[in-house]
Amino acid sequence: MLSDVPQTVYLKDYRPPQYLVEQVDLDFDLGEEQTRVTARLLVQRNPDRRGGDGVLELFGERLELLAVQLDGREVGPKEYSLDEGALRIPGVPERFELQTQVRIRPQDNTELEGLYRSGGLFCTQCEAEGFRRITFFPDRPDVMARFGTSISADRSRYPVLLSNGNLVERRDLGNGRHRVRWHDPYPKPSYLFALVAGDLRCVEDSFTTASGRAVKLQIYVEPENVDKCAHAMRSLQKAMAWDEHRYGREYDLDVYMIVAVNDFNMGAMENKGLNIFNSKYVLARQETATDRDFQGIEGVIAHEYFHNWTGNRITCRDWFQLSLKEGLTVFRDQEFSADMGSRGVKRIEDVRLLRAHQFSEDASPMAHPVRPESYIEINNFYTVTVYEKGAEVVRMQANLLGPKMFRTATDLYFARHDGQAVTTDDFVQCMADASGRDLGQFKRWYQQAGTPELQVAGEYDADARSYHLRVRQHTPDTPGQRDKPPLHIPFALGLLDPDGSDLPLQLEGEAAAPPAGTRMLELREREHRFTFVGLGTAPVPSLLRGFSAPVKLNYDYSDAELTFLLAHDSDDFCRWDAAQTLAQRLILAGIGDWRAGRPVTVPEGFVAAFGAALGDADADRDLLTQVLTLPGESYLGDQQEVVDVDAIHAVREEVSRSLAEALRDQLLDTYRACADTGDYDLAPASIGRRALKNLCLGYLMRLDDPEPLALCQAQFDDGHNMTDVVAALSLLAERDCPQREPALQAFAERWRDDPLVMDKWFAIQATSSLPDTLDRVQALLAHPAFSLRNPNKVRSLIGAFSAGNPVCFHAADGAGYRFLADRVLELDPMNPQVAARLVRGLARWRRFDSGRQQLMQEALQRILAAPKVSRDLFEIASKSLEAA
Repeated sequence: MLSDVPQTVYLKDYRPPQYLVEQVDLDFDLGEEQTRVTARLLVQRNPDRRGGDGVLELFGERLELLAVQLDGREVGPKEYSLDEGALRIPGVPERFELQTQVRIRPQDNTELEGLYRSGGLFCTQCEAEGFRRITFFPDRPDVMARFGTSISADRSRYPVLLSNGNLVERRDLGNGRHRVRWHDPYPKPSYLFALVAGDLRCVEDSFTTASGRAVKLQIYVEPENVDKCAHAMRSLQKAMAWDEHRYGREYDLDVYMIVAVNDFNMGAMENKGLNIFNSKYVLARQETATDRDFQGIEGVIAHEYFHNWTGNRITCRDWFQLSLKEGLTVFRDQEFSADMGSRGVKRIEDVRLLRAHQFSEDASPMAHPVRPESYIEINNFYTVTVYEKGAEVVRMQANLLGPKMFRTATDLYFARHDGQAVTTDDFVQCMADASGRDLGQFKRWYQQAGTPELQVAGEYDADARSYHLRVRQHTPDTPGQRDKPPLHIPFALGLLDPDGSDLPLQLEGEAAAPPAGTRMLELREREHRFTFVGLGTAPVPSLLRGFSAPVKLNYDYSDAELTFLLAHDSDDFCRWDAAQTLAQRLILAGIGDWRAGRPVTVPEGFVAAFGAALGDADADRDLLTQVLTLPGESYLGDQQEVVDVDAIHAVREEVSRSLAEALRDQLLDTYRACADTGDYDLAPASIGRRALKNLCLGYLMRLDDPEPLALCQAQFDDGHNMTDVVAALSLLAERDCPQREPALQAFAERWRDDPLVMDKWFAIQATSSLPDTLDRVQALLAHPAFSLRNPNKVRSLIGAFSAGNPVCFHAADGAGYRFLADRVLELDPMNPQVAARLVRGLARWRRFDSGRQQLMQEALQRILAAPKVSRDLFEIASKSLEAA
């Protein structure tokens, strides 16, 4: 265990830096055994910082200091202090030049932070605090400087040398070495610095901006991956055009570069002008990538590009403001993806992710506000709360202001804060100043943890021809926060007449009725009462349309009303949500029968509604797939007081089988109607057709029926595209049948040299619900294609098992928990970030029965008792055990 409890950092303790850096000149001499980094900083005292002790503090970790010069004079060891985390020099002048030289060993950096070497490449990852592992620097986001970077290396090993900005010099040094110099004209914090060196190939294209400037676009990959970049390049060009049209944001450098690397902790990194990507989010062709892979690449490429303005040109004052850039940029990439495909499906996918992961985080010991108040290790706050809930907070502001005013407000934000490091309060103030609205109460969304709950009740008054709607809001207590004041919540709704048409929503006291459709109400008090008038019949309410706020909605719908909404609601989200609620009720109600040994029955009305939806020839097939997909097991567990993993799995499977049995012929007909008839393409209609086809096959494979099994095997053998191959292999891996092992072996044999495709193979086996899955996962740790040092491999096998396989991970004997604890302890010395993310699978132990609670606590306690636990892991494991 840690000998000293790590120090907690608090937002309330923020102070501006004593010293600012105007210019940074870095010189890297890359070598096989060591790398020398010389840094020349032009430093001045911060005029906005009063007081201070006059000591220059530069952060540095795992650096061997070779020399220090101040204004050209050597600084001796007695003139500075040096410890494990910082270099401090007292008595510095108001303005000066400081030069340091350090030695680092990137080849030993398994944590993949700072400068590391992996797979023959030198690569950097500096967010959040990796730059201090490269050189001594005031490594905080509110110190913004202009960077110049020189890189020297062996020409044969590292012919490509990249950094931020524009290339300004290239020359030969003799002895087989060469040197380049890059200049970035825009001030940036050190976390946005990037360097890549290696034997890479470049795929190049261009983009002409709205003002007529030609921008060179370059994607750098390893030689064998040149044929997998076309989709990423098209995605980048689409994102650049969209950002100009939607936000008026034009790219500002002469070149935009992307590098794909295999060993990377994150999905991608938005370093100014030189984005470094996990290869998963760049490389794709139809034989190797699924439809969802292609969509994921498009979204992540856009996300990192959009950061050029929302993150780079305007950045965070401190790391507590992380959602300033991430929440806003996630919202922007969600809107981009909605415009590129089906807006309704994209919204459902985003809500599904939020409910499954962020709502559960809010209900756990790891609950924290969108703008946290404290942290031990900032890497632990790259969470679904900061990203996805942060995006919902931006979306609510967009909903409150409306499209035109929101664009005016973002224009003000870009104009007012370009080149600055700012806060979420600054962002909200721009929304308020542009619109003239008071958003003071709205800021509580950034400050309060927990998922608000809305209790809604409706009553129709036939005599008065009016409908009364009462809404109460409450946010449950979370660690450190109790008795929370009410939030400002945008609440969108519609009212449907008996024919399923939207009614006009005229509030009592209004002179005229607005057009029929959706109306946005605003909740500010703990309780509101709204009265809608002029209604000749009792309406069916369609509530929280578009998921207008990240809340839990409690309304006592009857099954008949939900079936009505499923059939008629004009809002895609509400239609999907009605189907989810019906299925959730059915599955949770069936648990009692299952426990008592009685058969689980599916009501004829549910089967009929399912069949009617399946038979809707005019439906968006991708949307229909969402509607007909049963709620996931983890989400169903969140609806129980005590999660019953075995019962949920068994009943959900039985409901799926009953639906397949009742609708077998219709499912087969739909499967055949959705078969590919030509070349593979990524049009939304084609994606939807494949999604619905594979959903139908999934239901049919629940049957003990040779025909679906033969169809599944044929689909796997056909190999027309990876979407269909993975769908078929996943279904075969879920059945104890003779076809299972040969299919898994054939897939591995064909794709053994493609790391990303092998990740799919690992994940398919790790998420199988068959009882031997943990044994298989244990065996796969020794597979030649697996490496504990590669984050993608860890996520595809260990992460997929612990986060994506509830019934096996939560086995009553605790074997899954012991397995995860063993792997976390093995991984922590190599890569604390990845270890800390994995251990979150144990954080929600309070939600389970007493036996599982004890076993999960024992696993956490064993982790904390281990010697030399990292700060990353200590924070998550210790908070998980704290009392709520």
